[in-house]
Amino acid sequence: MRPMSTKQAAALLQVSVSTVMRWADEGILPANRTAGGHRRFARADVERARARSLGLRPDRPPDPWLSLFMEEADPVRLQGALLSWRATFGSWWMVAEKLGGIITRIGEEWRTGRCSIVDEHMMTERLERAIAVCVASVPLPSVPPRCLLATAEGDDHTLGLALVELCLREAGWAGEWAGTNTPNRDLVGHIEARPVAMVCLSASRWSGNGDDLGRQYRRVAAACRKAETDLVLGGMGAWPDKPAYGTRIHGLEDFHRLLSGN
Repeated sequence: MRPMSTKQAAALLQVSVSTVMRWADEGILPANRTAGGHRRFARADVERARARSLGLRPDRPPDPWLSLFMEEADPVRLQGALLSWRATFGSWWMVAEKLGGIITRIGEEWRTGRCSIVDEHMMTERLERAIAVCVASVPLPSVPPRCLLATAEGDDHTLGLALVELCLREAGWAGEWAGTNTPNRDLVGHIEARPVAMVCLSASRWSGNGDDLGRQYRRVAAACRKAETDLVLGGMGAWPDKPAYGTRIHGLEDFHRLLSGN
């Protein structure tokens, strides 16, 4: 059987080319060099690495979508891939649901050592840029309702909010970004000074503890109630499960139903 190239090994292992090169240089993945200095890998070695080091069954097929975001840096080409999903699924919110699974996989790649923190950041940035291009391509009504998008204080994970914005745009809403790690008091001040129709507040699993998020929720909820603004709590953070004001969502299907009134 012919040896595998670095790119072929990366596709099978579902990691970046740079990660395979690093593994080869560190002796984690056996490799030979061609006369021209290119790395070549025995398929049996790659299969063993896939089953042992990566914790994958040898018969598990690679995820072509994850591989795409590992290797492709052009946001326009990535947008083309997302548009093909849109044509397949029939709606952007369903595309967003699928992308949510990819976000989870990207996190798993980093946590299990399948990619470096730089690889993880690059994949995240590529995905965010591709989503932003898709958002911009969806037309809005002349006077759309506005939704303020914000992360919990101390949280800088915005990829979930990018998917929320895609769902909003499809439903005719305009998203306004409050930035990452916005101090809670400043977020409340903005809501009081410039009311919007909705606030979406996201907390990742790495956000503060339940007591801290509960404190943030109460302050934002009080401002939203006063401004008669809808409040949506999302992400995997420890928000109140049954908030006294606002809605706790656990996925983009929940958000889609909320926007459609179902």
